[in-house]
Amino acid sequence: NNGLHSPFAQEEHELETLGKKAWDNPVYNGSPSSSSLKIRNIEKLTGSLSYPKDRKTTEEARKKETPFPGCCYYVFKGIRGLWGTTLTENTSENRELYVKTTLRELLVYIVFLVDICLLTYGMTSSNAYYYTKVMSELFLQTPSESGVSFQTIGSMADFWRYTQGPFLDSLYWTKWYNNKSLGHNAQSYIYYENLLLGVPRLRQLKVQNNSCVVHDDFKEDIAGCYDVYSEEKENTSPFGLLNGTAWQYYTEQELDGSSHWGRLTSYSGGGYYVDLKITREESAETLQDLKENLWLDRGTRVVFMDFSVYNANINLFCVLRLVVEFPATGGAIPSWQIRTVKLLRYVNTWDFFIVSCEIVFCIFIFYYIVEEILELHIHRLQYFTSIWNILDIVVILLSILAIGFHIFRTIEVNRLMGQLLRNPNIYADFEFLAFWQTQYNNMNAVNLFFAWIKIFKYISFNKTMTQLSSTLARCAKDILGFAIMFFIVFFAYAQLGYLLFGTQVENFSTFVKCIFTQFRIILGDFDYNAIDNANRILGPIYFVTYVFFVFFVLLNMFLAIINDTYSEVKEELSNQKNELQLSDILKQGYNRTLMKLKLKKDRISDVQKALQKGTKELEYEDFKNSLRELGHAEHEITAAFAKFDKDGNQILDEEEQKRMRNDLEEKKVREILYGWNQWCYSIGSPWFWCTGSAEDQQRPNRFSLRSCCWAHSPARAPILTFIPYF
Repeated sequence: NNGLHSPFAQEEHELETLGKKAWDNPVYNGSPSSSSLKIRNIEKLTGSLSYPKDRKTTEEARKKETPFPGCCYYVFKGIRGLWGTTLTENTSENRELYVKTTLRELLVYIVFLVDICLLTYGMTSSNAYYYTKVMSELFLQTPSESGVSFQTIGSMADFWRYTQGPFLDSLYWTKWYNNKSLGHNAQSYIYYENLLLGVPRLRQLKVQNNSCVVHDDFKEDIAGCYDVYSEEKENTSPFGLLNGTAWQYYTEQELDGSSHWGRLTSYSGGGYYVDLKITREESAETLQDLKENLWLDRGTRVVFMDFSVYNANINLFCVLRLVVEFPATGGAIPSWQIRTVKLLRYVNTWDFFIVSCEIVFCIFIFYYIVEEILELHIHRLQYFTSIWNILDIVVILLSILAIGFHIFRTIEVNRLMGQLLRNPNIYADFEFLAFWQTQYNNMNAVNLFFAWIKIFKYISFNKTMTQLSSTLARCAKDILGFAIMFFIVFFAYAQLGYLLFGTQVENFSTFVKCIFTQFRIILGDFDYNAIDNANRILGPIYFVTYVFFVFFVLLNMFLAIINDTYSEVKEELSNQKNELQLSDILKQGYNRTLMKLKLKKDRISDVQKALQKGTKELEYEDFKNSLRELGHAEHEITAAFAKFDKDGNQILDEEEQKRMRNDLEEKKVREILYGWNQWCYSIGSPWFWCTGSAEDQQRPNRFSLRSCCWAHSPARAPILTFIPYF
């Protein structure tokens, strides 16, 4: 029983090296053949046996004929192989090279896509949603004793009720539910888990008196006029008590602030501010002083309440900004902004795995930068005519920006945390970092979107995948022309809706809202009763005519154009000549493997047939002529014969023929097991393989399959006894 040391390696090695030991025979003293036995065309195989030349002479001649290439050659070849693409290789006239190059690009790109997915999803966590939900419920929905929550603030009085009640109660958690101290040096842990970083900050922006014009008829009754907020009309003068940050104006640069886009308008990062204290009692006194000294007045247009918390359990920061706008119409409009971000990146094992992904990502970006430079060098300005090349540049630029911001964010977080640890009684301004971290996440999301879309670049050579891109490319001109007519009608209806219902219906209160509302009408997400109550005559007329002309007529024209073009493209593709596809390449590889196995089996059978023609003594000439008739090369015949002609007399006696037969029988068994192992490997584990041997050396082609064993099993017990013979 012949034991095999690996599933496939030994059988493959012995089949490939059949006859190569013949060169140890002193009679056959030439250089070994570099190729294995193959079926060859016998039309040109004529002439008598010629022995190989001396090995040393042959090798010297080969070295003289083939000059040794220089280092530059290998460098250039390596670069072409590493960065070879369909744009750098000459694939226009070689379909097979085009498909293979595209397949190689696709495989490399899939690795890059997996890496960027790990990076992007590694920055997010399902805990972020619940963290945001908990904080929003606490600070937005908790009511005061009078029933005022942040979401229900409608006046300045409501603002003070909220800040002096639910706001302070939600910020300062220093005792357990049984009224025992938390024991954290008076630091607040919201819900016992979330550390309040530093102290909260209140900041307001005011406009100047007489920033608007009062009509002459009302000048005697109205003493002052405070316009809507704008930076030009912003009040920067001290007021109230005149001393302290709450009564002195500070610019955006002095506060290291940033602008904010509210419900009504955009606000600058400056203003009058006050930082609360580390304890609830001191903060309550501060708010009471502000209220008694009329910190809010008619000129106040917005108040910001900023603070940050950190949860070490999930390593997330929650940066909150509660905004109350006081419009020129009176009243109050609350809004909020809660950003849950991961600013400390490298804490646990998963984070360090992401570090390795980041390194791989940087390597990929360098790889694609070099690739685009090579393509741009070859194609010049024509390079920019392809939308896929432009998409490549967009992905690379976004990736470079992401890498740069990642480095900047890491440095800034370390700086801010150092300041906060040195002085925990100051305001921890994480608003800037949270804003840019959010933009960074958005940028990565867009980059990942484009990265997925780029897959179409590599699969578009397939006829089925080509239908979509060809349809959109062909009908683009018609769609663009029709879109002009569509949007003329669409914007006309938007203006009509704004003028008819803008004063009464929120969804039509601005022109931009009208545009989005009309898209919602197309999708069926619309409150018809609102416009019917606003105008019982023109409301139904507007709705019916809009749905008829825009939805039933114009929108379906788009679908008709696309459908007609798709039919044309599909018909043309069906009439095109079939070209080499990716599936063809895979089939070719599969067929080559099967052919390789078949050739090996035929080679062994041919040698066995030649032995059957011999008597007690088989001469070399008879052996050679028999195999040459079957199409084998002469030097391969010589090598196979010489392996067993130990005495070098060019005659195989009975003992030598028996050794050759036994060798062929064993190799044939191994070839059968090789195919069986291939099947076992495809359906099970690579550790599962079979062994076998000749059951009876006197019965050719009758071999028993002894056993299939686990590779590392010491017993190697047979488990396939139900297959007795092949």
